[in-house]
Amino acid sequence: MRLKDQFRFVRQNMKKNRTRLFMTILATAMSVAFLIVLASVGFGLHKSIVKETLERRIVTEIEVPGKEDPQNGFKQLSEKDIAFFEKIKDVKAVTRRKNLQDYQFEVGEHQTFARAVVADMPSEMKSGLELSDGHLPKSDNEVLVGYHFVEDLRPNGDATEDIYNENGQIKEEYQYKGELVGKKIIMNVIKFEDGKEIKEKLQVTIAGIRKKPTKEWVYDNVVFVSEGVLKQVEEFTGTPRGMMKDPNNPDMELPAIAADQFDEVKIYAEDMEAVKDITVKLEENNFPSYSVINELKDVNVMFTIVKAGLIFIGTIAIIIASIGIYNTMTMAVTERAPDIGIMKAIGANPKTIKKIFILESSYIGLIGAAIGTLVAYVISIIVNFGLPIIIKHAFGEEPPEGLIFSHIPFTLPIISFIICYLVTILSGLRPAQRATKVDVLQALRREV
Repeated sequence: MRLKDQFRFVRQNMKKNRTRLFMTILATAMSVAFLIVLASVGFGLHKSIVKETLERRIVTEIEVPGKEDPQNGFKQLSEKDIAFFEKIKDVKAVTRRKNLQDYQFEVGEHQTFARAVVADMPSEMKSGLELSDGHLPKSDNEVLVGYHFVEDLRPNGDATEDIYNENGQIKEEYQYKGELVGKKIIMNVIKFEDGKEIKEKLQVTIAGIRKKPTKEWVYDNVVFVSEGVLKQVEEFTGTPRGMMKDPNNPDMELPAIAADQFDEVKIYAEDMEAVKDITVKLEENNFPSYSVINELKDVNVMFTIVKAGLIFIGTIAIIIASIGIYNTMTMAVTERAPDIGIMKAIGANPKTIKKIFILESSYIGLIGAAIGTLVAYVISIIVNFGLPIIIKHAFGEEPPEGLIFSHIPFTLPIISFIICYLVTILSGLRPAQRATKVDVLQALRREV
């Protein structure tokens, strides 16, 4: 019997009991839809977390906190380490920063507190630093301020609640209105001697303003100062990086910090593919590192386990539905005993008879899987659209922006089809074997 004839025979037999066939296909479709929708929750949350992680961090950025020395323990990075990083293949830039204290900066009749940082400007530019106004510092007394520095400026004097609005921002009438680029400002450096506060006013000039951060949640009011300013600060305070001694404990010893020691070092790779190789190179040389790729690797492992568990639970639903397929195929063998007898009497191969019933059970499974997949996509769309509204109105909570509750990648329906097909084949295998053992004489004597 040709395969075409086998399909025709299967379709004819399936039409004989449409109600039972419909209920079997419906059960299969519901189980497949359940599997896909259940697993899609894991895929959706995974996608949301990956998206948020990528938005919050630069993909090619690698943080290196220091070096693990087997003999001397953990060490801060120095110029020697920076030179080693810059020689690694596919490294685009290596930024290094020295963090000072938070200082009071006076701009005319306004003031603000901001952290002073010494940075290597050429490497910062290579890493992607851009300016919204002005130019890079060219002399020791020039500084570069963050985009939000001007928004923090408030009138001199004690701050009162009257100058801030309900959002905690300075009211428009109190905001600084003048130009910043080219403006001479005062950096107030403080130290304590004999329990008294002594203030040194360092005059610097704003050379440029950094570009607005691409992420809305980033607030940039850092002031980049030169090595020359750092030297003035250390000469005045007598402490490394201008660290302030406790006025109640003037004899307290401060940690020794070398001149070429850095507090914050970041490596920028040429592309995302190079991050892994650079990370491996760092680990081989005892440099612990952190990048978004490392974070995503842990997230991917965790969600792979979660998604596998959800798919397993969904598979149980398909196995339960396969009981209906088994029952349908068993009844089909019993009802079609005369037909089976005729087929065997005219010389049909038992393998062909077995193949016909397995074909019918797989037919039912694939139709159910197709319908279930379509239903799952509809449910996924409804969930992503409706669930945030329900959460907002029923619980009074605003779900995170961009949260994906359900996501169905193209691989998920394929996995569902494969699982459904295998389960339906197994559920139809036993009835198909019974069909090959039907006695010809008894089958032909039965009344149809």
